[in-house]
Amino acid sequence: MSNAVHVYVSQAHKGELVMGAGIDSYNSYTQRGAFHIIEEQMAAALELFPVFARAHVLRTWGGIVDVTPDASPIVGLTPVDNLYLNCGWGTGGFKATPGVGWVYAHTIAHDTPHPLNAPFSLDRFTTGALVDEHGAAAVAH
Repeated sequence: MSNAVHVYVSQAHKGELVMGAGIDSYNSYTQRGAFHIIEEQMAAALELFPVFARAHVLRTWGGIVDVTPDASPIVGLTPVDNLYLNCGWGTGGFKATPGVGWVYAHTIAHDTPHPLNAPFSLDRFTTGALVDEHGAAAVAH
């Protein structure tokens, strides 16, 4: 992984290379890939590993990853009674599962945010109190 060139590479159990790149610079919910994204990702990967120039693209993924504008999750209440959110974890949320499960359960049981997840509320996008965890994401976004 390199945050300098915004690409990550790992190896699948069958030996294939799995690559990813940065997030879109604008909100889009299309579910198709774009050649310019693949081209930029491959250029970044080649900067790290020139030998990858001999690799072949077998398939691409055209989905979306739930990354919020401030790269922090949304955990808490919504304006709808009894509807709670735990989303926006992007590509690394599985690492936080034990901790967020505990504070999320508290939020649901008491219908009020736990102090640890209070800053991660949905209303931060209207109040401007963003968390901004891009630097702590530990992925090449």
